Amino acid sequence: MFRRTPALIAAAVLLPLALTACSSSSSDGDAATGDKASATSEGFPYTVKNCGVTTTYKAPPKRVVTMNQHVTEIMLELGLKKSLVGTAYLDDKVLPKYAKDYASVPVLAKEYPSYEQVLAANPDFVYGGYASAFTAGDGRGREAFKKSGIETRLNTESCTKGDQPMDTLYEEIREVGRTFGISDRAEAWIKQAKADNAATAKKLADLKPVSVFVYDSGDKTAFTAGGEGIGNELIERAGGTNVFADLDKAFGDASWENVVDRKPDVIVIYDYGATTVEQKKKRLLDDPALADVPAIKNKRFAVMPLSDAVLGVRVPAAVDKLAAQLHPEAVKAATTP
Repeated sequence: MFRRTPALIAAAVLLPLALTACSSSSSDGDAATGDKASATSEGFPYTVKNCGVTTTYKAPPKRVVTMNQHVTEIMLELGLKKSLVGTAYLDDKVLPKYAKDYASVPVLAKEYPSYEQVLAANPDFVYGGYASAFTAGDGRGREAFKKSGIETRLNTESCTKGDQPMDTLYEEIREVGRTFGISDRAEAWIKQAKADNAATAKKLADLKPVSVFVYDSGDKTAFTAGGEGIGNELIERAGGTNVFADLDKAFGDASWENVVDRKPDVIVIYDYGATTVEQKKKRLLDDPALADVPAIKNKRFAVMPLSDAVLGVRVPAAVDKLAAQLHPEAVKAATTP
């Protein structure tokens, strides 16, 4: 898939996050629609450094275009539906809890919209999920938007390295909340996420991790999850060990010989796009070179929607869902009254 190719990942600007923890007030809106009250300008101006771009907001953005599903879901989770004037690029279906709100947002393109399509929505803010959302060669560079008076944000998984990705997720939510003047909602989400992660960790206490190979896609080589990014931490928090944790990027190619040599106990299949999970399983099971891999011999597969494995609001629940697939008996025992 174009937006996650190794070349694009390697090209991401690797700069640290600027930490902010200011708060502002907001009130609840219409519970029936899932939307909340509009943010006020209290607490502004607000300056934040995001992936090498420093922006000062004098007030919350009012007209937002999101590119990539996980950032769209961040906006919807934080009750910012009415700020969205356009969206683009789903990897899979939005969660059922967001379906009604998502249906009210204009879809600008199935994949990435052109620069002109974005401008036609008249946004004052564009939020991209992957570095490819702001590919300068396609005319969508952050500088180009800035020249048109449009501020931008890139999800920080595309530009951080060597940190704790779960902490990066918390900071992503915190900075988005601060940008829109809804820090209280962001902090409430972070508090609940930490509680959910702690509950999963309690279920897995003292269990021996199982070795995991992530199969995203690929034939001649295996496109897999590396040691950088939320995907690796998700595996670790779910009671697994990523056999390609030494791959120094969030996603990358691995040789099938290395898959065989590292003998994973479980293969996690990322579910998205035109190739089905069953087709991916068949490709793996039918490959004679993989016949002696423990996960193949025992037909031990786990499945995750791709949107669960990137830096977005699905992650805490995804940790728990993956844990139930890696350690089914232990998790079942821990949740049985």
